[in-house]
Amino acid sequence: MSHPPRRRAARLLVPLIAASLLAAACGGGESTPAPGAASGGASAPAEPVKLTVALFSDFHYGPLYEEFKKTHPNVEITERRAQFNDHHNNLVTQVATGAGAADVVAVEGGFIATFREVADKFHNLGDYGLSSRQSEYLDWKWQLGLSKDGSQLIGLGTDVGGLAMCYRPDLFKEAGLPTNRDEVSALWPTWEQYVETGKKFVAAGGKAAFTDGPGEHFRAMVEQAPVGFYDTSDKVVVGSNPDVRKAWDISVSMIQNKLSGKLVAFTPEWTTGIAKGTFATMVCPAWKTGVIKDQKPGEGTWDIAAVPGGGGNQGGTHLLAPKQGKHPKEAAELINFLTSKESQLTLWKDASALPSLPALYTDPAVAEFVNPYFGDAPIGKIFTDAAKALKPQYTGPKSGDVNVAMGNGLGRIELQGQDPEEAWKQAVADSEKIK
Repeated sequence: MSHPPRRRAARLLVPLIAASLLAAACGGGESTPAPGAASGGASAPAEPVKLTVALFSDFHYGPLYEEFKKTHPNVEITERRAQFNDHHNNLVTQVATGAGAADVVAVEGGFIATFREVADKFHNLGDYGLSSRQSEYLDWKWQLGLSKDGSQLIGLGTDVGGLAMCYRPDLFKEAGLPTNRDEVSALWPTWEQYVETGKKFVAAGGKAAFTDGPGEHFRAMVEQAPVGFYDTSDKVVVGSNPDVRKAWDISVSMIQNKLSGKLVAFTPEWTTGIAKGTFATMVCPAWKTGVIKDQKPGEGTWDIAAVPGGGGNQGGTHLLAPKQGKHPKEAAELINFLTSKESQLTLWKDASALPSLPALYTDPAVAEFVNPYFGDAPIGKIFTDAAKALKPQYTGPKSGDVNVAMGNGLGRIELQGQDPEEAWKQAVADSEKIK
C-alpha cells in the first residue's frame, strides 16, 4: 500500500534527515519457515503481548489482525496512523532518538532506501526465518528490503504500485472526449499527448480541473525513466538527468495550461474531489483504486485507462520491525502473516493492493479480476501488465526527500507564481544539498 508516499510546498516539506539517521546508526506465503522461525501457527507464549502497527493510511488490515489472533490469542494489536509525510518524518525521528517507534512500521517505496542506510536500527527478519520467503518475491522488491550490504533482511514487501490512469467518464463526456477506456488510452500514449488532451478538456469550459495536481505525474514520469534522481554511485543527478528535466517541463506545462486542480494527494480537499468530481484524471497505481472506492463516489463514477509512457510502478510498501520493539518474534510473525500469499490475495480483493508475489499474477483471482466499481474494468490485466512491464530503477538513499524537494519547486510555481526556470534551479540546488 502506498501513498505518495508521494505535494504542496507547505504540507510536503520533509526535513533533510541523513545527518540525524547516520549519527544514530553508529545498527506466509507458501514457504515453510525453519523450525522456530516466524509462522502463522507459531506457539504463543503465555504472557500477553501488545504490538503496535504504524501506517500512513488505511491498509485494510483489520480483518487480517483478527485472523492472526486466532493462532496468537495472547497478542493484542493496536494500529496508529499518520499522514504520509508525518509518518515517515516521525519514523526518522524515532529511529534517530531511539524512542517512540511502533513494533511494526510501514515504509513506502520512496523512503525505503533511507532506512536501509540504518539497518542496524531494525530487527533482522532473517533471524526469524523470513529469508526463506525470497523465492516468492519479485527480485527487485526483495532487494529493496535488504540492508545496503545485503546481509540483513529489514523488511518484507506488501504490494507494488503497477501504474494506470484513473478518469471520470462523465466529465470526459461533458468535454466531448471519448469515454471508452480503450479510446481514452489511445488519447495519450505519451505524456505530451496527455497534456494536449487536457487542453481540449479545459477548452470545453467545464468546472472541473483536468487533473488533481502535477506532483504525482512528475514522480510517475521520473520513475518510468531508466535513471531517476540518483546514479548507482548514490550521486544525486537531478540537474544532469535529461529525463528528470523532461518530466519537470511537462509538469510545468500542466500548470501553465491550467490543467491542475492544485490538490495534494490525501488531503481532505483531494479526497473530497474524488467523491465530488472536482478533477477528471489522476495517476493511479493499483492501491489508489482502493482509496477511490473508500471515498464512495458511486459505482462506475471512475474508470481506468492506460498510463502514458507505457507502464511503471509507483509506491508499494515494506513492513519493518524497529529494534525498539520488545517483541521481535511476534512482530516478525505478524509481518510474515500480513505479507503471506493468502493475505496479499485478500488485500488485492479488498483494497486493490497489487501483490508483490509474481506467482499470484497468473492466479485467476488476480489476472482475471474485473472490478464492477470501475465500470467492469479488467484491473487484474491492467495492473499486472504494468507491473510486468516495469524495468526496476535504482533508488538512492534519499529518493523520497529529493522527490519532495522537486515537488516543492512545482508547488512554488503553481501556488506562488515563481518563475519556472528559477524554481528549477532552486529545486535542483535543494536536491543536491540532500545527503
